[in-house]
Amino acid sequence: MMPIEYKNINYKYPGAQNPVFNNLSCRVGDPGFHALFGQSGVGKSTFARMVAGQLNGFAGEIADKEPKKVYYSYNLERLPGWSGVGEHIDKVTPETNKNRIDEIVESFGILTCMDSGFSRLSLGQQNRVNLARYLLQDFDLLIMDESLANVDEATREQIIFKIKEMFPEKSFLYISHSVAEVSRFCRNILVLRSFLKMPQALTIHGQDDIRGKQVVKKDLEETMLEIVNAS
Repeated sequence: MMPIEYKNINYKYPGAQNPVFNNLSCRVGDPGFHALFGQSGVGKSTFARMVAGQLNGFAGEIADKEPKKVYYSYNLERLPGWSGVGEHIDKVTPETNKNRIDEIVESFGILTCMDSGFSRLSLGQQNRVNLARYLLQDFDLLIMDESLANVDEATREQIIFKIKEMFPEKSFLYISHSVAEVSRFCRNILVLRSFLKMPQALTIHGQDDIRGKQVVKKDLEETMLEIVNAS
């Protein structure tokens, strides 16, 4: 997949005094597990919705050389409650991807949820189920906006490693408030900043941890410091 280039993007919500984006320039969509990071209110979810094609009315240039399937998965997204989780996942999964259902369900630790209604699950289980159904679609870029919130650290690690192993050629944009998490797991971290700062986005190289790799503590701490200083 060719990356999507955003050049001089400007956007302000109707009625707002200040813009969200002021000549924002960046690129997303390179293969691998990447992050979108920034302080609350800088427009991470707004940018994610823009990339997913859910937000219009902005000025600037988007260099997109090929059609892409972009999905946006977010924390607390709800599934229909009139069917069991397993029945819903089977229904929405394309036939060519159904051979992946068992592997994802098992690695996500949601096997016991398959016969339950979505509303009966814990918040962590709901987020894992929701993310699983997106991973079973045909996509080029998947945006994960706090998609693993309310999931314990060990399970988040297992899920991220599994995603990297199963989809090495796909593109992911992971949004998390944890500087340690994005520093450790992500290849590049796009740090989104206030519209008053120029440039409004900076890219920091992460440790891109995978199963079996030993991340050096000093390197991780340096990446974390770079991200904090860039924010």
